[in-house]
Order: sequence, then C-alpha cells, then structure tokens
Amino acid sequence: MNLQQLEYIVAVDNHRHFVQAADQCCVTQPTLSMMIKKLEEELNVKIFDRNKQPIVPTDIGAQIIEKARTVLKEANRIHEMAKGFNGEMRGDLRIGVIPTVAPYILPMLVPAFTRKYPDINFQVSEMVTARILTELKSGNIDAAIMATPLQENSLQETLLYREEFYVYLSEDNGLYDKAYIVPEDITGDELWLLEEGHCLSDQIRKFCELRKSELNKLFAFRSGSIETLIRMVERNGGITILPQLAAQELVPGKKQFLRHFKEPAPYREVRMVTNREEVKGRLVKALTAEVNALVKPLFERV
Repeated sequence: MNLQQLEYIVAVDNHRHFVQAADQCCVTQPTLSMMIKKLEEELNVKIFDRNKQPIVPTDIGAQIIEKARTVLKEANRIHEMAKGFNGEMRGDLRIGVIPTVAPYILPMLVPAFTRKYPDINFQVSEMVTARILTELKSGNIDAAIMATPLQENSLQETLLYREEFYVYLSEDNGLYDKAYIVPEDITGDELWLLEEGHCLSDQIRKFCELRKSELNKLFAFRSGSIETLIRMVERNGGITILPQLAAQELVPGKKQFLRHFKEPAPYREVRMVTNREEVKGRLVKALTAEVNALVKPLFERV
C-alpha cells in the first residue's frame, strides 16, 4: 500500500468514474485501474462495485476511502510543516468563490496574488454555496470566499469584509422618489432574484420577509448573474437588490437608480472559510491578507 494508491481511490470516489479520476491524477486509466486492483488484492477486499454506473464504493470500500482521506490529509500536513519550517510559499491552493462575489474581487485578486506568490499554483472555481460546502468537506478545495455565517462546526470562518445591500429600481417604480427604502416597501411581485442555490437570494427573502409563494407568479425567471438582474430591471421594470461591491461597479449614469436602505441597513458578511483541519494555513493566511488589502479601499459609500 502506498500514498499514490490512496490518492487514486479517493479520486475515483470523488468522480465515480475511472477515466475522470485518471485525468485528475495525471495518469492513464489502465494505470490507475491496475494500481487500485493491486490494492484490492493486497487487502483482499473489493473497494469499488464496478457493476454499477456510476461506480460506487462497497461498504468496506467506503470505510477504507474515509481512512485514506485522513491519511492523505496528515501526509499533506507533514509536507506543509516542512515547507513552513523552510519558509517556503509554494504548493497548490484551490479555492471556491460564490458567484455574487467572484466578478468584483477576482479580477483584482488573481493577478495580484499570482505576482506576489509565483510559486503557488493558484486554482479558482466559481461555485454556489451548497457545492462549496461539499467540496470543502471532501478536501477538493482548500478554502472558500463566501457569505456567512454558515453555522457549520466543521468549518472555520475569518471575516474579510461587510457590505451593505442597495436597491436598484426602474424609473417608473413607485419607490423611485423615496430617498430611503425599508424592507417592508418591497413586494415579491416586483422583485427580481437570483435562482435557487444562491445564498444572496435566501438572504434577501429573509430580510424582506418574503416567502417563495409571494414571488412573481406570472413569470418564472432564473438567473445566476447579478448583471442579468440589472438588465431585467432596466428593460422590464421592478427592482433587484445589489451587494455594495456590485453597486459600486455601476457606471455613474446608472447610480441614479440606486437607493439606500434606511438605517440600520441590511448587510452581509463575506468570509474566508476553511476546514478546521486545514493543512495549508500559511497559504490561506497569505490569501486572506491579500483580499483584505484589495477590498479595504473599495468600501466608500455609494
């Protein structure tokens, strides 16, 4: 048994597909299959049920894979300890970012971080909250930038910034002449929201005290993009809710359609989230510091 074999069975469990697992591990599919077969022969058990599609682990296989994840995590911890002792800032750093944050910080963050730390293989994926949580817990990503609190005991959260919410509305909307908006002003039949799975939609419904049944029943619309919601308001009327960084990205001519909420204004907290057993603490700490340095100048009131 060796670490490579453990990496292979974890990869197959993640993908439930031998070819995709082999691609992730940068080996051929026959090589990966052969190494897993040798491990099964050594242990005298079947780790995967190959008769099912997608491939699934056997009962004993699931237990072995769980232990393999622990062993690989501890092996990574040893490598990180050695790198830390030698003062190295190198290795892979895989992060997930929610779609309502990614467009506003990644264009600044990626070039700045990669210039500062050229030996870190920085990998970024845009994901909705549910997938981020799955990927964090399985160890497929090392950290995430997302809206919190999550109330997940297995995860550790570090505050990056707080941003207020703003109303973006059409000129013919009944709220246009109001200087400030209160959540009670907003009705579900005029509100454009992101599709299910985006935490921003859940937050908006909560602070506006709207139930799903109160949302627009005449027209079903799903979008994963804040920019699309802005266009829908401009072309079709109604309102949408924007986080502060998105509001600040608007060109000057469009800011006339923004309205503040009356104090205390609703806001969200965006945090760096890691598994509590995170083994790449130095790299995540460096990333956190870079995000803080980049976003701090951005929070001027719209």
